[in-house]
Amino acid sequence: MLRTVVCRAGSGLLKHSRQTVPAFWGTRAQQRWASSLPMNTVILFVPQQEAWVVERMGRFHRILEPGLNFLIPILDRVKYVQSLKEIVIDVPEQSAVSLDNVTLQIDGVLYLRILDPFKASYGVEDPEYAVTQLAQTTMRSELGKLTLDKVFRERESLNANMVHSINQASDEWGIRCLRYEIKDIHVPPRVKESMQMQVEAERRKRATVLESEGTREAAINVAEGRKQAQILASEGERAEQINKAAGEANAVLAKAEAKAKAIKLLSEALTQQNGNAAASLTVAEQYVSAFSNLAKESNTILLPSNTGDISSMVSQAMTIYGSLAKTQGLSTVEKTTPETTEMLLDRNDASENETRHNV
Repeated sequence: MLRTVVCRAGSGLLKHSRQTVPAFWGTRAQQRWASSLPMNTVILFVPQQEAWVVERMGRFHRILEPGLNFLIPILDRVKYVQSLKEIVIDVPEQSAVSLDNVTLQIDGVLYLRILDPFKASYGVEDPEYAVTQLAQTTMRSELGKLTLDKVFRERESLNANMVHSINQASDEWGIRCLRYEIKDIHVPPRVKESMQMQVEAERRKRATVLESEGTREAAINVAEGRKQAQILASEGERAEQINKAAGEANAVLAKAEAKAKAIKLLSEALTQQNGNAAASLTVAEQYVSAFSNLAKESNTILLPSNTGDISSMVSQAMTIYGSLAKTQGLSTVEKTTPETTEMLLDRNDASENETRHNV
């Protein structure tokens, strides 16, 4: 008996009837909402992700859950079948005017889901048609708030505003809009040409700016290179001057040390035997050498009255040397003994006598 009932229920599911479809339901997506209604065969099997709305004597009774369900014949009837899956609806292309008075042709895709089968069945006559019209009107109002440039730049924010506006209105219908995506945006041919010209002008502007920036950077690099070259040249010149000054200072010190050693050796030589005679000979040689080079450096020559008297010139030089030696000797008297002082005076007298004898 149970097998017979189940077989009859299965055959009843295949023999379904359709609701009366309005004349404006022409597409497949619109016919989806006019889904087949199963007959009441007492035992019904509801598929997963579907909600069957049951009326008892013309009044809402309950919603059948997926699985096995039982109904009373004649009294109960399946009035609506709602799909709980995510539904994709193509929003037809429509015209809209932007904030800067540009007419656009725009279409999109709407993703929604039925959350409350009761509201979707009794809250609105045609859920898909209602949501589609709501999406179109909301798109027109949202596009009227934006300029043409912002429409292309702010598509994500535009989609988010569409979803928010649709959910506010479709909450009473038990439908939840998950997302809205704009498919295509068509602009008039003249506007497209002007946009292309604007893009080309913007690209030329960028190229000009980049070229000018490159020229400026090149000039800055050249000036920076010249500056660094001058700095390095000045540093090199300063180092050269410092090295030259250090070399000259070392040369002066070397000359001074050599002169000091020469004077020391000369003084030691003069203190030896026949030192005065050697000094006289040296002075005479320098005198003759000076007169030989006198006319080579200048045309103006100053000559002493006794140019040929070399002995008088030598005796005069030795007298000056002797007076300097006496002065130096007297300055050291306090540090020497009386015997040393007498020895120095005798040596000076002997030197003067020898000088006079040579003269």
